[in-house]
Amino acid sequence: MKKIVLLCLLGVLPCALSAQERDMGAGLVIGDPVGISGKMWLSRRNAVDGAFSVVSGNKLYLHGDYLWHDYAAFPEPEEGKLPLYYGVGARIISDGQFGVRGVIGIEYIFDGYPFDLFLELAPVLDIAEDAGLRFTGGFGGRYFFGAGTAKKKRSR
Repeated sequence: MKKIVLLCLLGVLPCALSAQERDMGAGLVIGDPVGISGKMWLSRRNAVDGAFSVVSGNKLYLHGDYLWHDYAAFPEPEEGKLPLYYGVGARIISDGQFGVRGVIGIEYIFDGYPFDLFLELAPVLDIAEDAGLRFTGGFGGRYFFGAGTAKKKRSR
């Protein structure tokens, strides 16, 4: 289990190091799981995101996804941006559960403010202990840190 977590972290590390000047955000997600959400933009269309939580029985929960954003999927709102996003990732729970995660969602990116709101659905195929297909999802919001965040949001 520890080797899998280490491999996942090592896979994301090069992206994180090459994108230090990009927006990074943190906030909350409510649903399955209820916890802390984070997102780091790698480019205008790509990002990595994840969530951390403590679930029933004091088990640690962690998921991470690589995302693609489609800004033309919905009519552009008068203010802000409303991309459809989709991606693939993994989910790990400290009781030995490990799964492959797909995700699809919508995100509202505020114009001129360093905030976003998102709603997502994520089917998870658990491939270790208690194998099976499950559906998770959540609603949340994040605050984005860094100088120039509002200007970058307008250009998306």
